Amino acid sequence: MRLATWNVNSIRARVDRIVDFAVREHIDVLAMQEIKCKTEQFPFDRFEEAGFHVEAYGFSQWNGVAIASREPITDVRTAFPGMPGFEKGHNGPDAPQEARAMGATIGGVEVWSLYVPNGRSLGDPHYFYKLDWLSALEQYTRESLTANPDLPLALVGDFNIAPTDADNGDPTVVQGFATHVSPPEREAFAALEAAGLQDVVRPLIPTGYTYWDYKQLRFPRNEGMRIDFILGSHAIADAVTGATIHRDERKGEAPSDHVPVVVDLDLEGEDDDDRPMIF
Repeated sequence: MRLATWNVNSIRARVDRIVDFAVREHIDVLAMQEIKCKTEQFPFDRFEEAGFHVEAYGFSQWNGVAIASREPITDVRTAFPGMPGFEKGHNGPDAPQEARAMGATIGGVEVWSLYVPNGRSLGDPHYFYKLDWLSALEQYTRESLTANPDLPLALVGDFNIAPTDADNGDPTVVQGFATHVSPPEREAFAALEAAGLQDVVRPLIPTGYTYWDYKQLRFPRNEGMRIDFILGSHAIADAVTGATIHRDERKGEAPSDHVPVVVDLDLEGEDDDDRPMIF
């Protein structure tokens, strides 16, 4: 399985580019974030014409997630247990949920396309919503992997966190003044790893960014951030045979400000090679 994640920053503005990438790179599963459209506005036909099954979930011109797959998509969910909602001026457990998560089973793998809340600014209600959202995700992950340690689980998407200083090359994002790099956010990311997940790309690609702001020539200056990740359980991590950050997708006409992150998975393992031959 070739699994990819991409914050597309408006699917309708970039559908041709996205489908062309998926076909050209032989992507089997593409998790998308920030589709910025209602579910019924998603360009399903373009993906289906290219041989993909598609599930999408969006409310308006903000947020939104989707999954495209060569194989059938089953067990689709649009929230994980305990996922909080958010609405300005609305506090409490009954705040409406945003379109930020889609989980599904594909080829025996539980895949989640995640668009973690931005946080906006330190002290903003959205920042605390972000931390609560990540805490609920960590709890779901921990409970899932405690119940089934061998579960092939992949949490992929835009996490809006640069876990280490090496992941932040944007001079305007300064710890103590900005989100994405604050200790609580980094601790929340580390908690996901402690719950049983691994960043399966970093061992193969230790450096490199996945996002560059459109402002101030951030991309030509390579002042980016690494905030898009594929986090996998041990069953996923053990199956990784390759990884790529497609930096060139930030170039050209009307690119997203994020680029695709891709891993190759050998989910069949090597058991077949070790079996004795019987004649």
